[in-house]
Amino acid sequence: MKGIELAESFFNLYGKPMLENEFSDITDKLACGIAGSGSECFGFDDEISTDHDFEAGFCIFLPGEDIIDRRTEFLLERAYAKLPKEFGGVKRGMLSPVGGARRGVIRTGDFFNEKVGCTDGNLTVSEWLTLPEQSLAEATNGKIFFDNFGEVTKIREKLAYFPDDIRLKKLAGNLLLMAQSGQYNYKRSVDRGELAAAQLAVFEFVKHAASVIFLLNGVYEPYYKWCFKALRALPKLSIEAEIMEYLITTDNSPDLAKEKYYAIEGVAADVIDELQNQKLTKAVCGDLEKHAYSVNDTILDSNVRNLHVLSAV
Repeated sequence: MKGIELAESFFNLYGKPMLENEFSDITDKLACGIAGSGSECFGFDDEISTDHDFEAGFCIFLPGEDIIDRRTEFLLERAYAKLPKEFGGVKRGMLSPVGGARRGVIRTGDFFNEKVGCTDGNLTVSEWLTLPEQSLAEATNGKIFFDNFGEVTKIREKLAYFPDDIRLKKLAGNLLLMAQSGQYNYKRSVDRGELAAAQLAVFEFVKHAASVIFLLNGVYEPYYKWCFKALRALPKLSIEAEIMEYLITTDNSPDLAKEKYYAIEGVAADVIDELQNQKLTKAVCGDLEKHAYSVNDTILDSNVRNLHVLSAV
């Protein structure tokens, strides 16, 4: 059973009755679900995931102290702690992992402040430009089982995805870095016999190509170790994951280097096709750099458009 299913089953069997029996007077002010850090919140968990910070737990989200006081919070924490210590063959952790508790009673504002640096989801342009994408992914992943108060849902809706101009700025910057690393610096490094530099160029190309593909799909990119797993599940350009894996897992001997350069150009061509399908570029060529600046030109907010093209990467 996947972690989200485990958490929801545990909640339905034990958590929901506990709340209805002991806290019926405040259930209209609560939300429950599973979200945040951990592979299970993305549906990426497997047998290896259970070796640390994995449990049959869920989150009880509380509004501010002006609505639910500290004493009630304490009583909820105590009631949660009394729930079964094992469920579905998985033991609940008795110690909080590094970075704080992932499950249990959590103030809504504290959860979002820890993830994105604000309690209400109202991010500034600067924050949208600079926040790690994985943090936004963790703020909006998982599943909310119920939200009677509506606060958690409202904030998650605000953070659901980048505003259009921010998405375009990130897209432009990553396209430019794809061009520099893959279409330009890879072959030059190979020609100079700088094979380590060539492989670094490949890594940079794949890293930024992955970011572009997530942006073209309108999906937040997760923590790097889940990047390829998430790429393969995307509706658009998921086939590139196999090619990109080939690029970073092979050497740069003369024959392979030639093949890899063609593969890089193939990925670039597919990305350009998708940019054109989405009407995000007016450039008509195979040069990703020109498409990067064309995408940047489509940004409506002049303040964002006039920032350095790499300001969002």
